[in-house]
Amino acid sequence: MLDFKSPVKGSSKTKIRLSGPIERDSIVNGYGLRAVVWTQGCFIHCKGCQNPETWDMEAGVLVDVEDVKKELASLKGQTGLTFCGGEPSIQAEACIEIARFVKKELGWNVWSFSGFTYEMLKQRGGKQWEFVKELDALIDGPFILAERDLTLKFRGSRNQRLLHLKNGEITKIE
Repeated sequence: MLDFKSPVKGSSKTKIRLSGPIERDSIVNGYGLRAVVWTQGCFIHCKGCQNPETWDMEAGVLVDVEDVKKELASLKGQTGLTFCGGEPSIQAEACIEIARFVKKELGWNVWSFSGFTYEMLKQRGGKQWEFVKELDALIDGPFILAERDLTLKFRGSRNQRLLHLKNGEITKIE
């Protein structure tokens, strides 16, 4: 388990700011048993957000991506990884490195939540779009309190979409 009292021990140049420990055995953040990386930092600030403690860009703990990979590799029985937050795409470089690792080395699928829509991420381009291209699924769009719907699978409001992706292209919308 990552040591949140002594951050940044690893040797890679890539770091990621996490809001808390890596979760394991999640069944509410995608299909199958999933590990969840909780990223820190978000400037979207959706009214009614279930994770407002993840908004502060300086809170949480800065850790080495190599340490995150080691912890993920130690987890047994997981079938996928989901990035939650905060807004994972604002730490796209680190998320890309972790996503590529779990896909190649562990054979997991990769999902992410984002307060941005797919179209916004595509338009932004750069590392944020490169991150989307690594995903197998994206739950996109801001949480809108007036559209809250507890019956939706993996989403909090009706405007959000569950997009299945292949190389950044939408293959199915749920």
